[in-house]
Amino acid sequence: MIKKEITAKNYGCLIDRIAEILTEARSKVVREINKAQVLAYWEIGRDIVKFEEKGKIRAKYGKKPLVRLSEDLTQKFSRGFSTDNLEWKIRNKTDGV
Repeated sequence: MIKKEITAKNYGCLIDRIAEILTEARSKVVREINKAQVLAYWEIGRDIVKFEEKGKIRAKYGKKPLVRLSEDLTQKFSRGFSTDNLEWKIRNKTDGV
């Protein structure tokens, strides 16, 4: 087995390669998290619409159910579920349910 002497040059290459691997991995993680969040928000919007429509062609949206839903989800998850946020999720659910 040949021992390689650690030199500034090959050590620098090692550091650069490790940095490249970590940077790429972190970018992938961020993309996957963003993808998962978008899908989750879409599903939340879809499920709220389904619940509100109760089999009807068009739901009659009022503030009251969203206010209660917002309060319950905020209590359970702490943030990200204001009534405005829930309305945004509903508006951005684009397919027909």
